[in-house]
Amino acid sequence: MGTGIICGIDEAGRGPIAGPVTAAAVILPDDFPREILDDSKILSPQRRQEAAATIRARSVCWALGWATHEEIDEINILRATLLAMARAVEALEIRPDQLLVDGLYCPACGIPGTAVVRGDATVPEIMAASILAKTARDAWMEEYARKEPAYLFDKHKGYPTAEHRRLVLRLGPSAIQRRTFRVTAP
Repeated sequence: MGTGIICGIDEAGRGPIAGPVTAAAVILPDDFPREILDDSKILSPQRRQEAAATIRARSVCWALGWATHEEIDEINILRATLLAMARAVEALEIRPDQLLVDGLYCPACGIPGTAVVRGDATVPEIMAASILAKTARDAWMEEYARKEPAYLFDKHKGYPTAEHRRLVLRLGPSAIQRRTFRVTAP
């Protein structure tokens, strides 16, 4: 996987029909307790929060990048995801030598990158990024739920659950709905 400073990158929020997509970039020290890491989707919410706190406290550095629901509608979800990832890398205090990115594509940010399919389950740096991206996006959606409580964003986080789709079809789109994502009856 190369040498030098390695940065893991992952996103949260590609699948929802509302809200932003969030990316995290993480550089871990050699002595990081990697045993606390796993795919963020597998960890319980409590273990995810505990791991996120450890990552924020003990990583060499970390950063988040966001793309809004408007940007998603304007440039499509894949490009918006790569934009959020590039923004996360740009926000790092240390410039890494290599990027390891979950999935099939790497953001264009002038740093050599390797796309790793299922990297969020196999590469510690990507697992850490996965955890930070998910906890940050979930927190954003929970906070936003106070602005439009009828949509129950604190429960489904914008994912197209049956309940969320029913609410959109009954109430109309929320202010953060992704307009290019089709909402069908459950």
